[in-house]
Amino acid sequence: MNQIGMAMEAMRLRVPMRSWACAPLVLCAALTAQAAHAAEAVQGTEVAMADAAAEPDAKVEEIIVTGTRRTGMQASDSPAPVQVLNADTLKSAGSPDLIGSLAATVPSFTAQAFGGDMANQTLSAKLRGLSPNHALVLINGKRRHTTASLAVLGGPYQGGAAADLNFIPVSAIDHIEVLTDGAAAQYGTDAIAGVINIILKKDAAGGVADVTYGGYKDGGGTTDGYSGNIGFGNDKAYLNLTAEVHNQASTNRSGLDYRVVDEDRLATYPNSNMRYHPDYPYLNQILGSPEFHKQIAFANAGYDFGAVKLYSFASYGLKQAESQENYRLPSQGGGYTDPVTGVTSYMYPYGFQPKEASDEDDLAFTLGLEGMIGESWHWDLSSSYGRDRVKLSTIDTMNFTIYSETGASPSKFYDGAFIADQLTTTLDLGRDFEIGLATPLNVAFGLEQRRETYELQAGDYASYYGAGASSFPGINPADAGTHSRDNYAGYVDFAVSPIEAWQLDLAARYEHFSDFGDTTIGKLTTRYDFTDSFALRGTVSTGFRAPTLAEEYYSATNVGPDSAIVQMAPNAAAASLLGLGDGLKPEKSTNLSFGFVSHIGRLTATLDAYQIEIRDRIVASGTLYSVFDSEPVDGADAITAAIIANGNSLDPTAARYIGVSLFANGLTTRTRGADLVLTLPTGFGWGNIDWTLSGNYNKTEVTKINPSPAELGGQALYDKTAIADLETASPKYRVNFIAQLTAGKFGMKLQETLYGPSSSLSIGSDNVYYKNEVKATPITDVELSFKPVKAVKLSVGALNLFNEYPDKINPELIRLAQEDKDNSAVAQYPSFSPFGFNGAYYYGKLSYSF
Repeated sequence: MNQIGMAMEAMRLRVPMRSWACAPLVLCAALTAQAAHAAEAVQGTEVAMADAAAEPDAKVEEIIVTGTRRTGMQASDSPAPVQVLNADTLKSAGSPDLIGSLAATVPSFTAQAFGGDMANQTLSAKLRGLSPNHALVLINGKRRHTTASLAVLGGPYQGGAAADLNFIPVSAIDHIEVLTDGAAAQYGTDAIAGVINIILKKDAAGGVADVTYGGYKDGGGTTDGYSGNIGFGNDKAYLNLTAEVHNQASTNRSGLDYRVVDEDRLATYPNSNMRYHPDYPYLNQILGSPEFHKQIAFANAGYDFGAVKLYSFASYGLKQAESQENYRLPSQGGGYTDPVTGVTSYMYPYGFQPKEASDEDDLAFTLGLEGMIGESWHWDLSSSYGRDRVKLSTIDTMNFTIYSETGASPSKFYDGAFIADQLTTTLDLGRDFEIGLATPLNVAFGLEQRRETYELQAGDYASYYGAGASSFPGINPADAGTHSRDNYAGYVDFAVSPIEAWQLDLAARYEHFSDFGDTTIGKLTTRYDFTDSFALRGTVSTGFRAPTLAEEYYSATNVGPDSAIVQMAPNAAAASLLGLGDGLKPEKSTNLSFGFVSHIGRLTATLDAYQIEIRDRIVASGTLYSVFDSEPVDGADAITAAIIANGNSLDPTAARYIGVSLFANGLTTRTRGADLVLTLPTGFGWGNIDWTLSGNYNKTEVTKINPSPAELGGQALYDKTAIADLETASPKYRVNFIAQLTAGKFGMKLQETLYGPSSSLSIGSDNVYYKNEVKATPITDVELSFKPVKAVKLSVGALNLFNEYPDKINPELIRLAQEDKDNSAVAQYPSFSPFGFNGAYYYGKLSYSF
């Protein structure tokens, strides 16, 4: 066989011929060492010349490792839907963080734009409209630890405590594989919605340095970022290092504070000069993004000993953040009456705006070995440790109880800390067996052991004494504690093609939790290629998700100017007084999907429809009130008893609204949707344009609600707001259209995103629910780039170029809040808006490669 024939035979064996027809689908451009060697052999041949003429910038697809245990699988050949995003795609998204980059590129990936309280400092994201806890994050195929910060306030991201993607710098990433399919049987019981597998760079030479600066058109959010990546090594070893610094100023999109524009009311305050405050009458600046400062370091290393390969990767991150809380008026600042003179004095006669501050450190380390047993069995043994600690403080505030008793109070409080850590050890083995079918039978199996710990550390005594620090009382000793559990798992996976056109993959997984017992789940995946240009694929799987330790044990008190709501741990003894049993139990799920892959010339199309049913789903309840608008309500006795038994001290005369909220297995949901991706590269004499049209349709329905306990006196465990947060608060659909142009030294990316309608319900002071809606909205992003020399790239761009804002909150709700002189009247925009409410963001970037 001549050189050309040998090369073509090598390509045929390693890369199925049908994959060449869909090479445009790929967003990455990396070759395996074998494929690269074969490609060199065919350079200059008539076949290669013909391909080049037809498609000047054709790229060979990335070999994927997600969704399959087979080696050498490409995304277009996968029996399950996998989207591959390379580093250039992530960077051109324009977002200063990884969550934003993913959200801009993957339609079924939705990112949180704003969160309440601490959730505003650790934003979450989700796949296919489910909880952030239903997507598993991997780094180089290894489980990433979760954040210690739990999203506890209302909204579609409530309960989120997944891995914090924003502690992973984009500069460290080679590519990302997003599996949008249930994969609990393959990777773990929390992969109900899918898997995000982040593959780190392991370049042994060269590097890149990036500088970015940006801000919002309407003010605030000034961002500066600096990152660098460099590789060292040789043909046996590599060390790839990344560092990133990211600073962001806060934004304010709050409206007029109607509490301070009434002259008669101003005259009743201890000091009516509040009107001379520099921000008057926009005193309450709670609606906006937080200020933060973040520093991250990443390392990825490996050494080839010959028979055994060693690999390791590690990360360490620091973040300091502050977010605004509701402005307290002078009358809400607490007073001290001198027992001798009878004169009442105030610590903040002008009122005050507390801030919640966090000091977070996040670390992770993985060490592994892999090799071969003989010439058949591949083995991989690794251990990963991750830890996230969030130290909390409340600043520019006071403790009303201490001030009223002594005439003095601290203005800054240490509120305690949340700590989550995870140690995971895995052993994977696999090999091929020739059994006389079209392909060998690939057999993979493995074991996993994981220990998880969640700790709440108490704050300073002053932070929780009496009423506690205003806006966020500290963690009291009754809530503090360390909780842990062990998990043992084993899996087996069989993959084979009985005939060349038909793929089958069967996976099963057994897991044992020390706190929940055993479960066994499975997955069947199949694909049939009718021709080189058309294939059908589908999956059926079951899932099981144990509640996170944060969902089980998190407890805190959220205090507003006229409200006090206890977030009660469902596993606490006090929760049983509400008739909710002995704590949380696991969720169970069933996942079905069916779709096709098609290639017509350079056009590639994939469409995958899905249905996901989750039974005993863990969802935060609505607020269960003991006092509503200063009046006791049905169920008040049980709720008050639970609050007291939980160790919380709430003064019923100091708040108009008092109640509890907690997580419970109270309902069943069914999510139906579809993912569509169309790609078409086009070449011209002056350059190339890659076109992508992608979209997601997603609808969740609550199909069953468990009866509310009798102890609640008729109050619904899940009110209309909680149900709407599940069913309608996420966009009904989303469509992305991207045109990526390259012409010599110039480049341009134009993206048009259409967000479908979303809505939720909020209760007014008249005890009536009102609908807040964000109508379908197009958002335009653009980036222009210029490379004066090969190593330097200059870019300018805009996210939300035309400064679109979501529809405002229901005017009737605003009217009621204004009449009541309620602090919520400043909230102009719904917090669930999928594209936020900060408006247009403009930026510039400078990148140097070496």
